[in-house]
Amino acid sequence: MQLKKKILEFMKEKAYNPMTAEELMNRLDIDQPDIPAFFEALREMEREGEVILTRKKRYGIPEKMDLVVGTLQCHQRGFGFVLPRDEMYEDVFIPADGINGAMHNDRVIAKITKGRIDGGKTEGEIVRILERANKRVVGTYDKSRNFGFVVPDDPRILDDIFVAREDALGAREGDKVVVEIERWPEKRRNPEGRIIEVLGRPGDIGVDVLSIIRSYDIPEEFPAAVLREAEALPGDIPQHELEKRADLRDMKIVTIDGADAKDLDDAVSVERLQNGNFRLGVHIADVAHYVAENSLLDKEAYRRGTSVYFLDRVIPMLPQRLSNGICSLNPKEDRLTMSVFMEIDRNGSVVDYEILESVIKTSERMTYTDVSDILEKNDPALIERYRYLLDDFKAMEELYRILAAKRTERGSIDFEFDEFKVILDGKGKPTDIVKVERRTADKIIEEFMLVCNQTVAEHMYWLGVPFIYRVHEEPDMEKMEAFNAFIYNFGYSIKGIKRVHPKTLQALIAKVKGKKEEKVINTLMLRSLKRARYSHESLGHYGLAAAYYCHFTSPIRRYPDLVVHRILKETIKGKMRQDRAEYLKGFVERAAIQSSDRERAADEAERAVEDMKKVEYMADKVGEEFEGIVSGVTAFGLFVELYNGVEGMVRVSYMDDDFYHFDEKSYTLLGERTRKTYKIGDAVKVQVLRADTVEKKLEFTLV
Repeated sequence: MQLKKKILEFMKEKAYNPMTAEELMNRLDIDQPDIPAFFEALREMEREGEVILTRKKRYGIPEKMDLVVGTLQCHQRGFGFVLPRDEMYEDVFIPADGINGAMHNDRVIAKITKGRIDGGKTEGEIVRILERANKRVVGTYDKSRNFGFVVPDDPRILDDIFVAREDALGAREGDKVVVEIERWPEKRRNPEGRIIEVLGRPGDIGVDVLSIIRSYDIPEEFPAAVLREAEALPGDIPQHELEKRADLRDMKIVTIDGADAKDLDDAVSVERLQNGNFRLGVHIADVAHYVAENSLLDKEAYRRGTSVYFLDRVIPMLPQRLSNGICSLNPKEDRLTMSVFMEIDRNGSVVDYEILESVIKTSERMTYTDVSDILEKNDPALIERYRYLLDDFKAMEELYRILAAKRTERGSIDFEFDEFKVILDGKGKPTDIVKVERRTADKIIEEFMLVCNQTVAEHMYWLGVPFIYRVHEEPDMEKMEAFNAFIYNFGYSIKGIKRVHPKTLQALIAKVKGKKEEKVINTLMLRSLKRARYSHESLGHYGLAAAYYCHFTSPIRRYPDLVVHRILKETIKGKMRQDRAEYLKGFVERAAIQSSDRERAADEAERAVEDMKKVEYMADKVGEEFEGIVSGVTAFGLFVELYNGVEGMVRVSYMDDDFYHFDEKSYTLLGERTRKTYKIGDAVKVQVLRADTVEKKLEFTLV
């Protein structure tokens, strides 16, 4: 890592001109024993796109050569954008004839061909592909006599994949299949591959969800060796381990989760102190005790990155023996934990804290519904049943309100979007869409986890050891300017565009609350912010208005939390040696990137399944009429959201009472003759015209 840093810093100097490897080696005074490591570092940096090797065998950095390294995002109409690895740089538009055999999500190097002029986009063309993303593709098999094609499910994969007859694995016309690419596309040549799995017929039970699971490369089954390693772990806690830990088994500690949760990784306790402060205990499953670094379990967890939660199933990061068994904080069972005790004053400040290895035995397995019914409704049956915990629940509620007020005062941004859940029957068919309530108990746990994650992150930051942080960077100025221009149409504005404090956005959310434009302004605000990610650097969390933040509270289902526990345990025990810290510097950087990538894939897969099931739910309602709100306006039509959270489109070509023109400044469609306008937030009545479960799209017409 130090060698790479040294090379990069030298190349970034103003006077640097591209040099050969030998010239670089001499200028950097690389000693004889370090020469192999120097060449390996150069090769690695070239593979990563950190440095570029020119045709004349000279090394330079992309920024000085009009090159951009990033991920290609394709559009189904043939063009694409390179999203730079460094978020300081803007996206680069790639026209269809500049894609040059690259595919959606490939890591690429693009050469700038046209700089930004008069507010236009920077344009470029792909000159090198660093890493292929789509080694396997899910699609529909299109068969002819001597060969076939797989038509990808993802319209952003622009080319059909050629399959020779002998490589079709017996697939029939119209089958859903997984194809492995063996020859990548070229400028005028389709990719070629072989079918490695026939998933089944479209419409067969489970094939739709399975297609999405395969599309996002989410591994369902654990390798046999990983399962054997999990089964070999002891179920009982040995006495010598208990003696090393703080024994909290006599404390009143509870888990509070959803009724159907099986992987219980957090438990809480609250005490009122004599000085009027609270002592909050957050107790997290000690997964790191069971999953040894570099074990098969650890490598598999790293590969998966996260558990994935679909509507009717969970694909866990760890085998069930751990996730639902020995690591899960099941009621009235001894469990190994990492405990964080925080003394919190009446202003919501953490005035003291303690982090320790512990053993607990939870008193009860509570649900959000039951705790909320106790606190909100004074449910007599539940109060009688849990009378010995009643004061604790009331203290929890009081403390949560103090912490929430503190966070609001700091400027934390809270979006209040309605959440909907699709209900499936035993065959995976959607039967209903219901609104999900965020009640008092949900908010209690959320607030306790937030303060715990902040406490751990700040503790580790000041220790100065390598770590994985959860970061959310400040928004891009151009996106804020565009957002400000949009909200101006509704009579709002934000000041200080160059550096918008989260408090400013928080105040705007409060202003629009309850207004018809609330949903669209909140949605566009969210889209104008950067995406939270994992990083080896502590860059703060803009959305939470927090200087330090990490993920510590879910090691059963998130890999970064597991790494955080490991590093924390080493520092508690005083085992963090210099050589270990040097190794961890490189590891946490790689793990942060991998975990961010897998989190994004999981989010997209979960959303894809939800969207598909929403469309499927509406499929037997074609011809029916519904009330809705205009949620988006474009040149080609209106997006309309129904009362159940389902969104569809009214194409402008179906609006036949007039010719409509799009005003991009005010985001309205204006009728040429009638002067009728449609804008975001307008109430409309629509009829369901078409439900396309393949493309996951709904089409409406205005009534």
